[in-house]
Order: sequence, then C-alpha cells, then structure tokens
Amino acid sequence: MIPQRTSEDYADIVNLPRPEPQNHQRMPLAKRAAQFAPFAALTGYDKVVAETIRQHEESIDD
Repeated sequence: MIPQRTSEDYADIVNLPRPEPQNHQRMPLAKRAAQFAPFAALTGYDKVVAETIRQHEESIDD
C-alpha cells in the first residue's frame, strides 16, 4: 500500500533555502536547458508519417 502524503508532511523543509554547491559553480541556464532538450528517439518517424499521408491522399484522389 502506498502511503498518502500531504503538504504537512513536508512543512519542516518547505521553506528552507536551496543548497548551494560548495565545490563548483552552478551550471549556466543555457547549458542546463540543453542537457534536457528533446532528442530524436524515433529517427525517420516523420518521413514514415509523411509518406503514409502522401499515399493516403493519393488513394483519395484516385
């Protein structure tokens, strides 16, 4: 059984300041954003979809 949590469970830590790194500088926002940028997990998928659409439209015209 998964315990149900409420905001009161975290009342002791909610307003604490965010910890700052002691041994290195923070990563710049631009680099941090690039780290989580989407990647092409389905390479070639857009071509398959475009070809399917083309074939479907071609069959409608016939």
